[in-house]
Amino acid sequence: MHILIAEDAPDVAEVVAFSARLIWPDASVSTAAGGVEALAQFAEQRPDLVILDVNMPPPDGYAVCEQIRQASDVPILMLTVRDSIVDKMRGFDLGVDDYLTKPFDHLELMARMRALMRRAASRPPRPGPLTVEGITLDEASRTVLVRGEPVALTSTEYRLLVFLMQHAGSVLPHQRILEQVWGESYRHDTHYLKVFVRRLRQKLGDDAAQPRYIQTEWGVGYRFVGPHEAE
Repeated sequence: MHILIAEDAPDVAEVVAFSARLIWPDASVSTAAGGVEALAQFAEQRPDLVILDVNMPPPDGYAVCEQIRQASDVPILMLTVRDSIVDKMRGFDLGVDDYLTKPFDHLELMARMRALMRRAASRPPRPGPLTVEGITLDEASRTVLVRGEPVALTSTEYRLLVFLMQHAGSVLPHQRILEQVWGESYRHDTHYLKVFVRRLRQKLGDDAAQPRYIQTEWGVGYRFVGPHEAE
């Protein structure tokens, strides 16, 4: 196992590296102090886990994450002092798997790293194209078509749609969706879910007042319509 830590603060990088070695004593750990170095090491080493700071010499963590996501679905944990919802949503939009604000407790850091690797290990193989009521999702090519027309989704919107469509016809509680799409530490942050469901509906051409695809189960969660339910 190889872990890449992109962090320009040596003391923080040392804490992260120490925490990683406590979990995985045999792991190889590399550090990068800036975006250019991080991308170079990623291309050369193809790590199994990336810990990514936002505020580092350019390109910053957001740009590095975006470039990594174009080539890999490796688990990414973002570290930053930015704790606003807007900043977190930007990270999730770019494909971050989890988001931890500084200062952080090293035990929480360890718990999040373990959780990311468990989720990565339990990912099922990508199935063939999935079509439900005019929406076709192809995980192999990461494309989404709505009645034959391509729709551009962010990484988080895409993961949300995958989970909903894989369970079409079933009511999915808020907490279960949040744990699957955002991670266990976000299981109570329903505001994230509401924002992304609204944005996903807009891109699918779904009317929030009378949803065709993503239905709200008030007080419980959401349900993607089952086959032949949509009018």
